[in-house]
Amino acid sequence: MDFNNLHYYVPTEKKKNPSVVEKDLVIYGGTPAGLTAAIQAKRMGLTVVIAEFSGNIGGMTTSGLGATDLGAEDAVGGLSREFYDAIAQYYGKQKQWKFEPKVARHVFDQWMEKYDIPIYYRQHLKEVKKNQTNISEIVMEDGTSYKGKIFLDCTYEGDLLALAGVSYFVGRESNATYKEIYNGVQFGAPHHKFEKWIDPYVVEGLPESGLLPGITEYRQESLGFQGQGDHRIQAYNFRICLTKDETNRIPFPKPPVYDPNRYQLLLRYIKAGVWDAMKLHTALPNGKSDLNNHGAVSTDNIGMNYDWPEGSYEKRERMYQDHLNYDLGLLYFLSNEPEVPQSIRDEVSEWGLPRDEFEQTGHWPHQLYIREARRMISDYVMTDRNCLKQEFINDSIGLASFHMDSHNCRRVVIEGRCVNEGDVQVPISPYEISYRSIRPKADECTNLLVPVCLSSSHIAYGSIRMEPVFMILGQSAAVAAALAIKNETSVQDVEYEILEKELSNCEQVIYWSSGMEDDPIKRMEETFG
Repeated sequence: MDFNNLHYYVPTEKKKNPSVVEKDLVIYGGTPAGLTAAIQAKRMGLTVVIAEFSGNIGGMTTSGLGATDLGAEDAVGGLSREFYDAIAQYYGKQKQWKFEPKVARHVFDQWMEKYDIPIYYRQHLKEVKKNQTNISEIVMEDGTSYKGKIFLDCTYEGDLLALAGVSYFVGRESNATYKEIYNGVQFGAPHHKFEKWIDPYVVEGLPESGLLPGITEYRQESLGFQGQGDHRIQAYNFRICLTKDETNRIPFPKPPVYDPNRYQLLLRYIKAGVWDAMKLHTALPNGKSDLNNHGAVSTDNIGMNYDWPEGSYEKRERMYQDHLNYDLGLLYFLSNEPEVPQSIRDEVSEWGLPRDEFEQTGHWPHQLYIREARRMISDYVMTDRNCLKQEFINDSIGLASFHMDSHNCRRVVIEGRCVNEGDVQVPISPYEISYRSIRPKADECTNLLVPVCLSSSHIAYGSIRMEPVFMILGQSAAVAAALAIKNETSVQDVEYEILEKELSNCEQVIYWSSGMEDDPIKRMEETFG
């Protein structure tokens, strides 16, 4: 199978006569946030352009995450709701929140064509030029430059905000930082933990034989304590679209780099009597599924992403390939290796990659799931107190409603056994997101908005970081940008009363009322079974 086009980064040569693109609104990142922002900008009469790092638009929504991490349906409004309505219309349904990746791409492509939005691909940000606190121009690796009145950073990594000199944080804040409960180091999670005592050493009982692959730490002094801050982030993986349809199924190929030793920990776990690594299959239309991480050892490549947020493009490419080899290798291992029990090999072999998805990238999703990277630090930081409705804001631009969700951040050894650390799953009810959390501090940048890597603590971001919410925040950011341009003000000086009215005109849901339907405990049970 050809994986030649499956890369995070391929260097681009500088053009002899690079283009200079000048628009009212310059959007860096063709994620769902960037796409809804562009549409809203056009609806409000702005000129707009999207510069996208990769060769695709739609981020995770078009790259395997077809089982929408939704939360409460009534919390989704505006263009985000329009997207899911378009999905439902495609399938001939009244409501449809789950979809095939190619259908999401179809909807987005139609939108981009309808609104005549120019998109430049393979745009690798190299330089941000500023005039005091105002971004004047962003320049790409190939020399293409973009000039605008307002800029939006809609990337999953926050690369634009960082090069613009805006404050940010990477990792887990301590609970003490913002007086939280669920941040920092977290032991004792109820989900995605080892259900049996699993020896971590290559030769069981012999520490001197070394650790099995996939275990990141063994020194007791480095374990830390509950709520302690650190540099770690939750694990990444690919959300893998699979099918059992024999007419559409491709058997799992061996990855470009395959090392069966990477899965000896999983094999040991299986032989201990636990088989749950592929339990989290969520059914999609037309016989497909969205495979996500489940259990102690699964598709999350735990501990192998710490350098991603601030890493060079070359370093990210190496990590991207490592995650590809790990996830595809996992499926190949489970369906082919004689050491794996025959019943499991048979079960896994019933699945395969769908021929009609991701045809340009070997039928494998192109976007790595960057669950968190940089997070801006602005005048207001969203925390678990917002999620738990212990603190309220008065400048809402949209709602989040998914539970506080952090995947594991590391796999360690404690008293001779394997332990996963970092998983948090706490039910919440819908809550408001502050406008101040998507705009930088005024003394750092006055014409930038950040609807994806917004100002939030690690654990609050675990709730906010869902694709429907990114679409909501992207649209709201574009409304704010249009008001700033119209009134010739900074993004910090946009009057909230006017912004609130415009958001309501866009049918954005910015307040939660007790009459709306939601059962957070039921939603958690549906997620984990």
